[in-house]
Amino acid sequence: MPVPRNQGVLAKSLLRDDAYRAIRDAIVSGTLAPGERLSEVELVNWLGVSRTPIREALTRLERSGLVQTKPGHYTIVSPLDTRETRNAQSVAAAMHELAVREAVPLLSPADLEEMRQANTRFAEAMRRGDAEAALSADDHFHGVAVTASANTAIRAVLEQVTPLLRRVERLQFSSLSGRRSVALHAEIIAHCAAGDADGAARAARVNWQTLQLLLGLPVGEVAPPTG
Repeated sequence: MPVPRNQGVLAKSLLRDDAYRAIRDAIVSGTLAPGERLSEVELVNWLGVSRTPIREALTRLERSGLVQTKPGHYTIVSPLDTRETRNAQSVAAAMHELAVREAVPLLSPADLEEMRQANTRFAEAMRRGDAEAALSADDHFHGVAVTASANTAIRAVLEQVTPLLRRVERLQFSSLSGRRSVALHAEIIAHCAAGDADGAARAARVNWQTLQLLLGLPVGEVAPPTG
C-alpha cells in the first residue's frame, strides 16, 4: 500500500478525527488510488496511532463512500462511481444554495471581503495550475456562507458528501474548465453584496453544477435516481 514515507506523523494522543482526515486526504489526493487495498498495520505505522482510531476512521470513510469493506476480507479505496458522485454533487449543490440563501441577510462587510480575498487566491491558484491551493481557496470561499448561515444541519450534510466530490474537483481545478468558477464566485459575491438572496442562491447552485460537465451531465440536469 503506497502510504507517504513520513511515519508516525500523528501523536498518539490525537483524536480519531485526525486519522480520518489524514486517510481521507490521501484518498482525495490520489496517494491512495481507487481500488487500493488498505492495510490496518500499514496505516497504524504511517499515522502512529492504535488500530482503534484507524478502524473508526475507516468506518466514517465507508459512510462517506470513499472506502469499501468486506468484513474479515478486505478494505479498499472505492473506485470512482459516477452515479454516487452525481448524487453527492446534487446534494452539495442544494446545500450550498440553501447556505447562501440563509447567509445573505447575515453577511457582514468583513464576510464579503473574506469571500473576495478567497476568490482572488482561487484565481491565482488556477493561473498557476495549483489544484491543491485552488481547492483550499474554494473551500474557504464557500465556507464563509456556510458559517454565516449558522445552520448546523447544512454543515453536517456537507461534511458527509463533500469528500466524495474532492477527487472530481481536483480534476476540474487541474483543467481550464475550472476557471469558470472565478467568474461564478464573483457573481455570488455581487448578489450577496446587493442583498439579493435569490440571485446569490441561484448563482451558488450553478457554480456547483459545473461539476456535472466532468460527470457526463449537461449543466442543469439532475442526477438519475438510485432506485
